[in-house]
This record gives sequence, structure tokens and C-alpha cells, in this order.
Amino acid sequence: MSTAIVYYSQHHGNTKKLLDAIAAKHEVTLINVMESPATDLSAFDRIGLASGIYYSTFAKQLLKFATDNLPEGKEVFFIGTCGSPRKGYYNGIRAITEAKKCKFLGEYTCLGFDTFGPFKLVGGIAKGHPDEKEISGAVAFYEGL
Repeated sequence: MSTAIVYYSQHHGNTKKLLDAIAAKHEVTLINVMESPATDLSAFDRIGLASGIYYSTFAKQLLKFATDNLPEGKEVFFIGTCGSPRKGYYNGIRAITEAKKCKFLGEYTCLGFDTFGPFKLVGGIAKGHPDEKEISGAVAFYEGL
């Protein structure tokens, strides 16, 4: 089964750390939306969408990529890193994938070092994350799909 994981990981590389660990053990194609804003995903069976959380949602660049490039009917999963876990982070990306009649496989979220916005003033939150346990958790999540 061919898998692509489309991602946005800019500030501290938290999300990319998870994806690199997955790619080290499994054959996946990693697609950075900042380097490839338009990519044909039709050849892939499964598509992961991964991002840090910005103002309670995936990065706007990833949401736009999914809106413009995600084929209908694909199997999808989500991976996210955030400074503070809360519900609702996946609402935006879920709405896009539902509109495209994709089959949702699951989601993985863990802490990620966050200095975005006001957190910069206090030196950031969730320092040291994702840690090895969280990185291993992302790999285990992927293996369970």
C-alpha cells in the first residue's frame, strides 16, 4: 500500500521529527507543502496530513493544500503536534476530507515545543517535546493503521 504524508512543520520541526521516525521504519513519501504546494496524490492509496497546531487548527498552508490537491475517496489519517492538547484541532482538516468523501483512519496528537505567539514571551511551553515516547507513539500509530 503506497502512502504519502503531506506536512507543514516550520517553527521547531516537531511534526517532522515524528514523520522522520515513521519514514525511517516504513516506506512513505513525505511531501512538504512549503516545497511542493501542488502535488498529484492520485497514485497513493493512503494520505497522511500532518501539521503543528496554529491557533487551534492545522497550518493554513496544509489546509489549502488539502483543499486544492487531495483526491476524493482516499484513506486519510492525521498527525499533529501542539503546545497544549485540546479538542477540535482537527475540525478544519476533517471538514475538508469529509467533503472529499475520504475514509478516516485515525489521528495521532502529541505535545510539541511551542513558542508561537504569546508563548514566546515566557520561553515557550512543552519544552523537550516531542520526546522519545511520543515519537515512538507516532510510529506505533502508523503501524496500527
